[in-house]
Amino acid sequence: MEEISKAPDDIENPYTPLATSMRQELFGLPPLSLNCCIYRVPEELRCVNEKAYTPRAVSIVPLHHGKEGLKDMEEHKKRYLRYFLSRINVSLEDYVEKMKGKDAELRSRYAHTIELCSDKFVRIILVDAAFIIEFLLRFSNHTVPDSNDRVFHKPWLINYVVPDMLLLENQLPFFILEDLFATAEVPAMLSVFDLSYIFCKASTSLYVNKKDSGSPSSFKVEHFVDLIRTSNLPTDEEGNENRGSADTPAVPSMTKLHQAGVKFEAASSNNLFDICFKDGTLKIPRLQIDDNTELVLRNLIAFEQCHCSDTHYFIDYIFLMDNLVNTPNDVELLLKNRIVEHLLGDHSEVSTLINSLGKGVGVDRRRFYYATLVKDLNEYYKKPWNKWKADLKQKYFNSPWAIISVIAATLIIILTFIQTMCTISQCSLS
Repeated sequence: MEEISKAPDDIENPYTPLATSMRQELFGLPPLSLNCCIYRVPEELRCVNEKAYTPRAVSIVPLHHGKEGLKDMEEHKKRYLRYFLSRINVSLEDYVEKMKGKDAELRSRYAHTIELCSDKFVRIILVDAAFIIEFLLRFSNHTVPDSNDRVFHKPWLINYVVPDMLLLENQLPFFILEDLFATAEVPAMLSVFDLSYIFCKASTSLYVNKKDSGSPSSFKVEHFVDLIRTSNLPTDEEGNENRGSADTPAVPSMTKLHQAGVKFEAASSNNLFDICFKDGTLKIPRLQIDDNTELVLRNLIAFEQCHCSDTHYFIDYIFLMDNLVNTPNDVELLLKNRIVEHLLGDHSEVSTLINSLGKGVGVDRRRFYYATLVKDLNEYYKKPWNKWKADLKQKYFNSPWAIISVIAATLIIILTFIQTMCTISQCSLS
């Protein structure tokens, strides 16, 4: 029987099954959300100091949930939920329903896809949100912890819980705390924003400026990390006149600037970013460094690098400080001028800390916050007269005895010169 050949259009393309599968995969991708504010820390930052981004005691949904070492706190978080439900007039069913309605909005706040079914995701969110609210109430003394509270009493886990709640990967969207707080009608005089402000201010050595909490539109925050960052931002736009394109954002170290005659002072401003250079004096706001400073700064930097497209205040600040501080001698200048106070072991730890904070961080030269400052410092440093004047002062006029010695030596030279001239004059007359 003669075989009937297929027409060219009827022949199946051998690559069609694969292309169809890929097409389904491409069009099945979940939509990207513009509301995301919680991110995985980039590997370039994490590999420098993984401990600074990883919770040690408590996980807040959903990235680290269920990991070894964090399971012990899960039972205690559920106890906090039970305490929370026992003193309000809202049933657990009402809360579950409310959380179910927020499922999509909550997921949209995370930059990574959450591979959890709705029931499990809502369960975790509800437990963690109640835990945070209860924790804030107890932390601010609006609720007295009972003797069985593992966080505020034995084994006193608060020293581990506090830093865990300041990690970028361990954040809960702030809006859900506000919704839960409002629905529960918690008997506290303060709002959830005020409670969060108290917590953030007490938990970091950075200055946290309280903005107008009565106007949410003027001070909207996404979570605790964002609250700390936003509270530290300049209070006006005057500092933006320094922002601009920088040919090189690098500056000489403090020791080299000192050798060129630059003086250093602790600025009167409490704002970390108010660094200024005028009339040969570099003024830098005070920075207190304790055991949590590195963790807080690293997570602020990671948040800026992931979330902020235009303004990188902490990134630019750390880059500038990384240039200024390279050795323990630079730290000595910071300490001598009361710019830095630290509780670390020695000065070398401070310089190592500042230098390591800048690793893996990208600086945008087109919108560098300290562009004008860097330009002025470099111009001052390059002038030979400034170096000669500073060298003369530091070598010969650095103490009263040195000044007396220089004056005495000058007088001796003058007298010797006069005596020589007199001798020559007498010889010529004779």
